[in-house]
Amino acid sequence: MRDSIPLRFTTPPRRGRTPSKTGALAGQVQSLTRGLNLLEALAKADGGITLTDLAHRVDLPPSTTHRLLSTLERMGYVYQEGDLGLWYVGLHAFTVGAGFLANRDFIAQSHVYMRRLMEQSGETANFAILDGTEAVFIAQVQCHEMMRILVKLGSRVPLHASGVGKAIFASLPDEQIDAILKVKGLPRITPHTIVAPETMWAALKVIRHRGYSFDDEEHAPGVRCVAATVYDEHAEPLGAISLAGPSSRLPDERIRQLGPVVAHTAEELTRRVGGRWPHPY
Repeated sequence: MRDSIPLRFTTPPRRGRTPSKTGALAGQVQSLTRGLNLLEALAKADGGITLTDLAHRVDLPPSTTHRLLSTLERMGYVYQEGDLGLWYVGLHAFTVGAGFLANRDFIAQSHVYMRRLMEQSGETANFAILDGTEAVFIAQVQCHEMMRILVKLGSRVPLHASGVGKAIFASLPDEQIDAILKVKGLPRITPHTIVAPETMWAALKVIRHRGYSFDDEEHAPGVRCVAATVYDEHAEPLGAISLAGPSSRLPDERIRQLGPVVAHTAEELTRRVGGRWPHPY
């Protein structure tokens, strides 16, 4: 299959809300917006950061920056340490963030994105998570077609021979992939299953490069699938979202169109559940 053509996604600006110099929008509390901007800048800093550098990053006077930091410090959201007086994100900020992670329901949240994918493509959308050396389907939004691809929730598929599995497989560290290959091998499931390690490594490299996987009847005859990984807060695979349909409705050109759409949706869902998109390989 030829390389896909990336799609560009843009969000139109909202009318009637003009950003101020510090990024605050009309109707927002300026001091709160500035304080949160400081926390975001600290979170993005590689280690601690000086008051002067931090003020420059958020485009505020040093005096204003210091006043806001002092308030955040008293509340435990930031702290200052070291001979250079570097500022860091505090423990209380972590506690608040951990509260979100503990209460998120990514299965329920994924349904919104799966339904949108189904409506955009006309094919069934699925969500699967990694369990050991297999992917397990945990959610599904069925399409409206008479002929549709259905999977039983809780069913398992191998990492090397499924759309969701290959997406997750490619997102694992090389040493973990190598260990799985040595233990599980690449058993043939259909005539199209990849069974040669060098071919699998090449396929995983392509998946990493373009951002989505492609199952070309490798797990079930007559079924094609395109999938992309959803990541957690450590930039590790949380699961994969996919579209699956009969091969007759998913020719190569259709796969090239849907692949970037699924990848973009996976990135959106990653951010929605508090995950972090990994750096490019």
